[in-house]
Amino acid sequence: MSRQRGASVAESAPPRSERRRLPGVNLRAGSVKQARQEAGLSLAQVGKGHVTAPAIFLIETGRTRPSLPTLEHIARRTGKPVEFFLAEPSGRSDETHDGLVELERMLLDGREDEVIVLGEKLLSEGASAYRLGRIRYQIAQAYLATGKPDQASGLLQQAAAHFEAGGDVLMLAECTGSQATLAYMTQKPEALELAERALALCRSLNPVPNNTEARLLAVLATVHIVNHQWDLATRYYKDAIDVAGSFYDLRRLANMYNGLSIAYREKGQIEVAARYARRSVALLEVLHDRISLARVENELGLILMAKGDHQSARKHLDRSLDLSEETDLETGRSHVLLSLCELSLQEGHVEAAADFAQKALRLAERLQEGINIAEAHMWLGRVADQRGDGAAVDREFELALHGLAKFGSGERLLRCHGMYAEILERRGDLERAYVHMKKALTASRPGLEVGPLAKRAVRMGAPLTHRDRRKGVIT
Repeated sequence: MSRQRGASVAESAPPRSERRRLPGVNLRAGSVKQARQEAGLSLAQVGKGHVTAPAIFLIETGRTRPSLPTLEHIARRTGKPVEFFLAEPSGRSDETHDGLVELERMLLDGREDEVIVLGEKLLSEGASAYRLGRIRYQIAQAYLATGKPDQASGLLQQAAAHFEAGGDVLMLAECTGSQATLAYMTQKPEALELAERALALCRSLNPVPNNTEARLLAVLATVHIVNHQWDLATRYYKDAIDVAGSFYDLRRLANMYNGLSIAYREKGQIEVAARYARRSVALLEVLHDRISLARVENELGLILMAKGDHQSARKHLDRSLDLSEETDLETGRSHVLLSLCELSLQEGHVEAAADFAQKALRLAERLQEGINIAEAHMWLGRVADQRGDGAAVDREFELALHGLAKFGSGERLLRCHGMYAEILERRGDLERAYVHMKKALTASRPGLEVGPLAKRAVRMGAPLTHRDRRKGVIT
């Protein structure tokens, strides 16, 4: 009768007569292979300095059990806590583990509603303690993917506390990255700090898991998009693509292409932006990801608007709005409504623009989207200007400027000051126009003094040039 071997088979050992075999530890089936793959390691890399690659293979396939020192070595190499690998105390088949694997598969397939149902079922059935964090994390991922950040918030907090207590640095990094995603979705200022912390946690592991690093670089890039830091966003998206290599998830790649299209559009590189946007649309069509398509169609509409192709822009913006309504996606819908408001103003349809801005304002107020509330007031100020209602212009821009200053949105604040200055200049109120152009310059380059030529121009009544208004700069 053969005896199950311990995983110290390849460890440097004393002669057979002196060897003391350590007891083997019961492992959860598949846990070592899962940890190794998530860490991006080979068999030899996991065993390096302690056991051989064949020994790790025997452990992965369940043909042998590791000693506790060997298991601790595997845990250190893969960045997992020891608890991650342990079988249920009873030794019975772990149905919770099977459910967790199914949750991950559903997420990859884009079946978020099913993830939420199964995840809640697993929680209600009393999953093993060291699985709770992962289950809550997966449910939260599903809520984020369907544009429901409020439902994800508590789950992510609980999951992060679980991973931190268990010393699971990799999952803590993943969870912190998702908290950064939640923060930028809900327009909270801590998004950047969370994204940078998540990336630092990931890079503290040895070796650094490529897939996680790539995902967190993309999260950081998206935070810079939200903060209008276009060069940084471009840099981190490209870093994410480089780190991931050929193993990047297509859905994430599509979303990164969308982020790059936004950054290049804002940098004035419209053709490059259009190429990335179309790549994103093509991937999302293949994946049948209608929620992400709603966001990308909005971006493609803005690109076409910048090119002056209003007819095509409206087609894509209308589709974006339809998709957001079909999928019950409320987060981000106010962006689409404001895009349609801007397009309507460019086309001279003032009443349609007013309707879109009011709808965006009501939705943003209900969802407590502070920046979108402020931008809705800015566009309502533009509508009031077209109607010749000076008092409404001043009221709406005051609300917009207050909101944008409160949320620290530098580039949006610059744009709003510049837009208001242009209206005031047309009104003949050059002194106030100068004040707002000066504030626009301060918002774009804090601490920079406005030059004496600009002050003299305003005193002499010289109009601001179109370029100055567009750039928000006086020289």
